[in-house]
Amino acid sequence: MKEKMLIVFLVIALGLTYSAGAQQRGPGADTGKVVNILHADRLGFSKKDTANIIQYGAGSVAAQQNNTLFYSDSAVLNQRTKIFQAYGNVHINDADSTHIYGQYMRYHFDTKMAYMQKKVSLTDGKSNLTTEELEYDLKQKIGTYKNGGRLVNGTSVLTSKEGVYYDELKDIFFRKNVVLVDPKYTLRADSLLYNTQTEIATFIGPTVIIDSAKREYHTSEGFYDMRNRIAQFGKRPVIKDGKSRLTADNIYADDARGIRRAVGLAVYVDSAEGVSIIAGELTDDRNTNLVLATKKPVMIIKQEDDSIYVAADTILSGFASRVDTVLSKAKTDTLKKKSVATNATDSSSRYMKAFHHVRIFSDSLQAVSDSLFYSGADSIFKLFTDPIVWASGNQITGDTIYLYTKNKKPERLYVFENGLVVNKAGPNQYNQIKGTTLNGYFNEGVIDHLRARGNAESIYYVQDEDSAYVGANRSTADIIDMRFEKRQLNKVVFINDVRGTTTPFRQVNFSEMRLRNFQWLEPRRPKTKAELFAD
Repeated sequence: MKEKMLIVFLVIALGLTYSAGAQQRGPGADTGKVVNILHADRLGFSKKDTANIIQYGAGSVAAQQNNTLFYSDSAVLNQRTKIFQAYGNVHINDADSTHIYGQYMRYHFDTKMAYMQKKVSLTDGKSNLTTEELEYDLKQKIGTYKNGGRLVNGTSVLTSKEGVYYDELKDIFFRKNVVLVDPKYTLRADSLLYNTQTEIATFIGPTVIIDSAKREYHTSEGFYDMRNRIAQFGKRPVIKDGKSRLTADNIYADDARGIRRAVGLAVYVDSAEGVSIIAGELTDDRNTNLVLATKKPVMIIKQEDDSIYVAADTILSGFASRVDTVLSKAKTDTLKKKSVATNATDSSSRYMKAFHHVRIFSDSLQAVSDSLFYSGADSIFKLFTDPIVWASGNQITGDTIYLYTKNKKPERLYVFENGLVVNKAGPNQYNQIKGTTLNGYFNEGVIDHLRARGNAESIYYVQDEDSAYVGANRSTADIIDMRFEKRQLNKVVFINDVRGTTTPFRQVNFSEMRLRNFQWLEPRRPKTKAELFAD
């Protein structure tokens, strides 16, 4: 009797197994929408009716749907609800490309939606994503978490409140409290798109990056290639580097080479040096500490009351070490480089080179030249090739002009060769002083007196006590001084070997009262700082 009951039980069991298999693999069935249990140490069934069969597996359960394999400690397969549940050490192997692990899975095998819980991890062979809850669409190859996740990719660690993983693209869209930590930098954002294969992070919202040197990058659009350390930032990004600040419409950065290129209304500010540069395009090289500005650049040297504006076709600004500065000032061969280097280690000063169509504007002084060199170490503007300086109504020209400043105000002016000063006294009337060299001195930024030396010549219009013109004096001397009061010519002093004549004012031929190389170049003088920015 017992043997007959055992045979009946086996037949029923085999019938149930066959029935389940037929339900899953029978003729006309859509095999893409079913799950097959391939193996289980223990297998059981419960059947409420022909349409409601539940299959149980325990111990090293293995199941399959198309190219997707499922592994777990135990599982329950419900044909009516089309739900496959797995418990303990759950592993989804999706076509050997993506692997998902967890402690619990609920899988809707008709829609191919898997819901994973407890110590969930997803890996594509290159990166590893961990979270406590993950929703994974095996049809679309998309995973979603909403309660915090952590991605580890090489040395980079990304965390966020929410995230969406796109397996086919290898993209992860991070949202809310996004933080990326890498040995070279830390990134914080509200939203970020990251590709685990290319290691490119794409910014789609306000983002702040702080690198190992404490430089800050603020942007809301662009990308960063972590593998090659190349970045592009858009929508007026800002880079803060110590006391310097760089912004533009777009910034392209090559961190491996230490080069940043700012395009579109680029603004560079060095608050420590009191210097700003505005340009259409600006390149910053951290390795050489050089800033190259093109496309209508303007450099602003900040002063207390009267900033100096410099415009040119090209402006190059950098830092010279104190060693270079001291050596350039050395007057004897006894000064050795080693001894200088001992006392000058880290100190540096900014210098500037400007090329072609140089224009300078400040309230107290204006100038133009073909090229310029300025050093913050000695505060000297050196103007080359057809320089012209205008100060207190005086036009000063020569082959080369040095403008010395102190506390960023004009202090002294020196003209090499063919120095000529012109001061307009009235209609077609010009006071003039000429010499091989010229020295001009300023008081509180206003010209005080000028000295011409070497073949000095002068023409000036003499006034009486009532400031009425009485004649025109033309003289030569070894040295001629022009002294000013309240920005006006007050006195002319001749020193050594003086020769000259005075012509009564009514007899003066104004057109002939010109020294050699005389030109009145007032139209070339920058009238406002706005002219330097205009097209």
